[in-house]
Amino acid sequence: MERAIPNMASTDTRQFGDLATQLAQESRRSTLTDTLFKYNDSLVRTVIREQRSLEDLINSAITAQADNATFTGDAPALLLYQTAVLRNKRCLLAYHTHRLDRLKDMYWALGGALPALLADNDLRSRLSPHEVDFLRKYNASIMEFRGEFSAELDIASSVTHPPRDLHALVRVVRDCGVIQTELGTIDFQKGQRFMVRRADVEHLIVQGYLEEV
Repeated sequence: MERAIPNMASTDTRQFGDLATQLAQESRRSTLTDTLFKYNDSLVRTVIREQRSLEDLINSAITAQADNATFTGDAPALLLYQTAVLRNKRCLLAYHTHRLDRLKDMYWALGGALPALLADNDLRSRLSPHEVDFLRKYNASIMEFRGEFSAELDIASSVTHPPRDLHALVRVVRDCGVIQTELGTIDFQKGQRFMVRRADVEHLIVQGYLEEV
């Protein structure tokens, strides 16, 4: 943008949209490094404040135009402000969509095991409260959908490496307690081996509690 943000110090040459562009650049760095950075709450809030300032400028320009039907001097300014608003919105949406997509990828990488995902304190510290709420609601929706046909298909199982057999011989790598399976309840204790229906333990294999033998 060509117009500097008003009410800033004279040494500040920042333009409309610069801060929102930083969010887009942060998303790109996240993709290139395959890392989910800490939620940038301060920058997001600053961009939102800029949006409100732009809306005030738009309203002032419209009011000035309405007061004088022959005055058209604010038309270029209106176009500038509206373009900045739309750009900021696109950057905000891109930033949050990128983060939610990465969270969903992490969720499925663990076989839909939300407790295991949120138990990662390092990851948890990088999330905003709204992102944690999103994961919980996303998990609830998946569980509701999954329950409708759990006897026929496990949607949490891998689609890139489909199983060759319905049953699998597994060894317990880490204690994971009593699990309800097709054969009844099984107490999976470290070092033991079991032949079980794959769909019953797929999530435990993904999480690293069991390994196929």
